[in-house]
Amino acid sequence: MNLAMSERDVLDRCQAAGVGVSAVELLPAGGVRLVCMSGAGADLVRGLLSKKLIQGNVLRHKFRPSRPLW
Repeated sequence: MNLAMSERDVLDRCQAAGVGVSAVELLPAGGVRLVCMSGAGADLVRGLLSKKLIQGNVLRHKFRPSRPLW
């Protein structure tokens, strides 16, 4: 899920709720992409932070090189 919050705020809220975090990725336009360890944890965070959810498609940083390394 994509949230209009800082990485630190997201991690603090997840820790307070007892939700495991698999990955946190900063978004180029601001905010973060959060991947929880479980679907139940994701549902809990979605409920707790519903006002901070970013709706629609979000541009992410590219993780793969534009051409092969070999």
